Amino acid sequence: MSRRRMILACGLLPLLGAAPAADRPQGYLAPGEFDVTPVLEPAPRPGEPRYAADRATFRATRALRGSARWRLATADADYATPALLRDFSCAAGATLTPAAAPRLVAVAGRALADTGAQTLHAKEVYRRQRPFLIDRGPICQPASELYDRQAGHMSYDYPSGHTTLGWTWALILARLAPDRAGPILRRGRAYGDSRYVCGAHNESAVEAGMLSASATMAVVAAKPAFQADLAAARAELATLRAAGPAPTGCAAEAAVVDAAVPVGRR
Repeated sequence: MSRRRMILACGLLPLLGAAPAADRPQGYLAPGEFDVTPVLEPAPRPGEPRYAADRATFRATRALRGSARWRLATADADYATPALLRDFSCAAGATLTPAAAPRLVAVAGRALADTGAQTLHAKEVYRRQRPFLIDRGPICQPASELYDRQAGHMSYDYPSGHTTLGWTWALILARLAPDRAGPILRRGRAYGDSRYVCGAHNESAVEAGMLSASATMAVVAAKPAFQADLAAARAELATLRAAGPAPTGCAAEAAVVDAAVPVGRR
């Protein structure tokens, strides 16, 4: 399978802008039906407190290199569907795989076509540089993975596409298993936090990625097609939770997810 087809299969193409619009997965929203940019705060600019806080967070979190939290951020940089299912298995209370949860993968893929497209649109509006281009410091993944080869420059920071991706999954899973909403949303928050722990994004970009996903999903949630797909995925997940097997390593993951990280505004 080519990289383009692999990305299409994973439902990630809207985040990457890697193919013509005609080849992208179909979402639940009609073209032009929603624009997230009026919902988001503008990206922080030099001289503003938010900009200074972002720089302070980047510098402070460089001290996490080599820690358990850094290792989690490195693992969270993998946004392929099997990795995301693994990341949310403990929180959801089931061992999630593409083979075991095809309806979940399908509904998430369609929703991501909408949330990812909105975040990509906002990136192009704000065009903010990533933090490691402003301040020196290690990041948890190769910078080449963040380079937009089509555009010929480093991809933009604000909002965070990885965060949009993780938070979309978290919002969907919380609807499917409301009794697990707390752990699921906590893991989704940590998935976003991993981006500024990594140094690939500013903290404000993580917050904007969560808001972009939440705002877009508020519109998606009203669509009958989404509601029908969600009902099928809910039944699938309930069966999977009842049948097992249970995920492993959850206590160790929870300890890392719940650990505090230094940020500029907390």
